[in-house]
Amino acid sequence: MKKIIQSVKGTRDFYPEQMAIRIWLYNTMREVAESFGYQEYEAPILETLELYAAKSGEELVKDQSYAFTDRGGTEITLRPELTPSLARMIAQKQKELNFPVRWWSFGPMWRYERPQKGRTREFFQWNVDMLGVATPEADAENAAVLATFFQRVGLSPQQVLILVNNRRLIDDRYDAFDISAEQRPAVSSWIDRREKMSPEAWMAYGKEIGLSPEQITNLKEMLADKDLWKQSVDLMRFFAVIDVLGLREYFAFDASIMRGLLYYTGTVFEAWEVGGEIRRSILGGGRYDNLTRDVGGEPIPGTGFAMGDVVITLILEKYGLLPKDLNINPAPVFVTVFDEERMLESFRLASELRRAGLNVICYPEAVKLQKQFKYADRIGAKVTLVLGPDEVEKGQVAVKSLISGEQVSVAREALVAQIRKIIG
Repeated sequence: MKKIIQSVKGTRDFYPEQMAIRIWLYNTMREVAESFGYQEYEAPILETLELYAAKSGEELVKDQSYAFTDRGGTEITLRPELTPSLARMIAQKQKELNFPVRWWSFGPMWRYERPQKGRTREFFQWNVDMLGVATPEADAENAAVLATFFQRVGLSPQQVLILVNNRRLIDDRYDAFDISAEQRPAVSSWIDRREKMSPEAWMAYGKEIGLSPEQITNLKEMLADKDLWKQSVDLMRFFAVIDVLGLREYFAFDASIMRGLLYYTGTVFEAWEVGGEIRRSILGGGRYDNLTRDVGGEPIPGTGFAMGDVVITLILEKYGLLPKDLNINPAPVFVTVFDEERMLESFRLASELRRAGLNVICYPEAVKLQKQFKYADRIGAKVTLVLGPDEVEKGQVAVKSLISGEQVSVAREALVAQIRKIIG
């Protein structure tokens, strides 16, 4: 047997059944984003590596990027995320744009990571960003887009929760605990690892990075304080907006939410499955003021989030929320070919129906009608049409509804109305 060439590790094939789910997800994201006035945009799949070196962090640039040198000597990468591209696009036309801009996109990204459940190397990502406003209200409205998406797809607050923190609030706590600026990245990483390590290992790692017993105690108390957010004006205003939008049950404060990328500057959030099996966030987002400055533009405040399609699809599948009635056949009308002599007449009929605005499949060879009917049924067609010698002579078409099983002969001029009556 010949060996079938396999797909690249970490990528996915989207057969029509899987493609229908992806399109449904995309359309739902579009409906939710547009309900808040966000406009769709797209950026190139190829970007210069320099764009990500500016702010994305060493691990993303050196270890996770699909990078290469092109024939002109420029270092290029398949985009591992979209926010730097967004910042570049905004910086290039920032004097022409009307701020605040609300933009969204859904497209492919690539990261060279170890494939596992919930993580692939090629993935599709929903990006929703607002630039030009530096208020907690902008942060809240952006996060509300996400909560509204959860509502729209049927995920309850008992299944998913958006955990919120504020970097400035944590920096104030670091000041109070005498944690130096040099120590803070390591301390934030230590906090982020709490759920991934045993309590003993986590405590030992805290001492390893130079934290005193008193600092560890203070940080543990900080993480346990569910009312700490009330000491942040930004978070008070954030939650006030979430309250009036009627989405508060989807949100909770959590001082351990740090976000890994370097450009977050204020309120940050992550969504997690509540008590879930997938021990990684569904998505992340937050405020990233001044990112445009790092790509050569004037400073512009921004807030946004990004959600990959892999984890959210797994969660929707787990809770039985993926639609089961998606028809992967876009053409409800099926024109049969009675015999070789009448094949061109069948193609002519299919063309007439398409010009009338219908999606139509015409069988491409003259085989037994029973085989054609079985094929039409398997692909989910709703109507089959037969042009036999009797029908051609009388100027009629035999119309069979695959929904009810009823068959009638209809005059050619009344055919479109009859088909629309059946397919709705």
